[in-house]
Amino acid sequence: MGNEAAKAKYEQQAPPFYHRPSHTDCRILREQWIRAKYERQEFIHVEKQEPYSAGYREGFLWKRGRDNGQFLSRKFILSEREGALKYFNKHDVSLCFPLTHTHEMVDWFTAIRAARFHYQKVAFPGANDEDLVPRLTRNFMKEGFMEKTGPRHTEGFKKRWFTMDDRRLMYFKDPLDAYARGEVFIGSKENRYTVVSGLPPSIQGYHWKYGITIETPDRKFLFACETEAEQKDWIAAFQRVVNRPMMPQEYAVEAHFKHKP
Repeated sequence: MGNEAAKAKYEQQAPPFYHRPSHTDCRILREQWIRAKYERQEFIHVEKQEPYSAGYREGFLWKRGRDNGQFLSRKFILSEREGALKYFNKHDVSLCFPLTHTHEMVDWFTAIRAARFHYQKVAFPGANDEDLVPRLTRNFMKEGFMEKTGPRHTEGFKKRWFTMDDRRLMYFKDPLDAYARGEVFIGSKENRYTVVSGLPPSIQGYHWKYGITIETPDRKFLFACETEAEQKDWIAAFQRVVNRPMMPQEYAVEAHFKHKP
């Protein structure tokens, strides 16, 4: 029937908060979008969109502990009215089950987006839906493992998981850690931030040989990648940020990073 006609029919009532995946999204999101659109026809029959469209959902999820890193089953309640995702430590253990169905995973993801969308509508009553959707969830510009050393460059390099969230480069000991071990602010080239391939000749202690040096007005940050392809990808991500002029509000963020202990 043609792409435009199919889109007009099968997406006619797609909620604005529903994530429309691209080819770069994970398989689960792409598969469930296709099933919701064509198999379940959720965007033709609104009644099939429950429970996520109301911004409320409850059920059991596996939650990773902050201290020991173990996953424990907890009852969760997402409430758009309360603006919170709450979990309970005490519940009937016989009701616990792992979150294994991809449909259910995407329902939780979409319910959280719906709750945030409703909240944004209240916070910004005059905004268009198109302006609010980017505020719901977003993907990192780049993420993956690199090695890093300390500020004095005399410590050994340690393998860490990095996420690039616009100008914030955060690193974690484990990809599933909830809290970053540290952050690096990456400004613009007008403010004397540069990205260089390789490491200074005197540096030792790294295992991965594809180095990256980020030079800031105050110091150098040294990283090492496992492969040349990863090195090129990270440099390209850093360079996109460095080449973009800083906005006024980003100067305040930069000042905050400079004064962190």
